[in-house]
Amino acid sequence: MGEVKKHLPVKLIIGFIFKEERSLNAAEIFLEKRFGKIDFESKILPFIHTDYYEKEFGRDLKRKFISFKKLIHPERLAKIKIITNAIEKKLASDGRRRLNIDPGYIDKAKLILASTKDYRHRIYLQKGMYAEITLFYQGRTFNSWEWTYPDYKTPEYIAILNQIREIYLEQVKAK
Repeated sequence: MGEVKKHLPVKLIIGFIFKEERSLNAAEIFLEKRFGKIDFESKILPFIHTDYYEKEFGRDLKRKFISFKKLIHPERLAKIKIITNAIEKKLASDGRRRLNIDPGYIDKAKLILASTKDYRHRIYLQKGMYAEITLFYQGRTFNSWEWTYPDYKTPEYIAILNQIREIYLEQVKAK
């Protein structure tokens, strides 16, 4: 029988897909009030890997990633996804979202993203929320699975997520 061990805290990250920076800025303010100081912000990138969000948000979409200084316990992910969904609704206009907010976390071995959608590679958490292992860390970098979203497979996203992982490793080393 294996010994039950306490899990290390993990690094909360948020990925945004948006058109207007004012919606992004408003969401970041809400998130920082809820989860504390932001310790990493990626540059704003073009979101060109799917047209999935164009009907709702329009064209010329952008992507940005942030992470938070305060580490979290991984079991909080479902509740965090509920909070980010509420922020999306709060910032909506005429019943339409202005941005997509995707929470997840990074630990030493993987990137986990939260989702409201079930699928064969997702695990139910609670309250209608699922978790997906989107990337795994091996060979000194994050690597993709067959189900990994196309944008998360790009060298640019991988570099950003590797950078956030390095911040995380420094944090857990200091504990």
